[in-house]
Amino acid sequence: MTEEGLELEVQWAAGQSPLTKVADFEVWVRAALEGVEGPVELVIRVVDEAEGRELNHRYRGKDRPTNVLSFPFEAPAGIESHHLGDLVICAPVVVREAGEQGKSLGDHLAHLVIHGVLHLRGYDHQTDEQAALMESREKTLLQGLGISDPYRQTDGAAQG
Repeated sequence: MTEEGLELEVQWAAGQSPLTKVADFEVWVRAALEGVEGPVELVIRVVDEAEGRELNHRYRGKDRPTNVLSFPFEAPAGIESHHLGDLVICAPVVVREAGEQGKSLGDHLAHLVIHGVLHLRGYDHQTDEQAALMESREKTLLQGLGISDPYRQTDGAAQG
């Protein structure tokens, strides 16, 4: 992907957020897009627990907020689009998890953004083989950003 090939929109639906700056999101998204050719459009929406819970219930059937949701975009036939999809990040869940897991908020958020973008790129963790491939990719990308293995201190995969 070329330097100008990313169009990133960050929506702060949760109001003021302790999470980060748009520039940080851009660094993490670019890392997760390593190897992607051509322009990419992406939306990241930072939400509160009410919206996170509602979306997780509606689209995954789980009546609780989760840290990150990924919504891949598939253009209708005959329509050209560079939109990869949307990520929804639930700020209160991310802040709480970082504290519970003894991680810095920035490192945890970087992991979740990369995790979500990899989902948009087609990675998954439904099988052990898929999970191993996705986690390996996440670790490599995070290491390149100076962030340690996010699975070292936790019991497994991030919710995605």
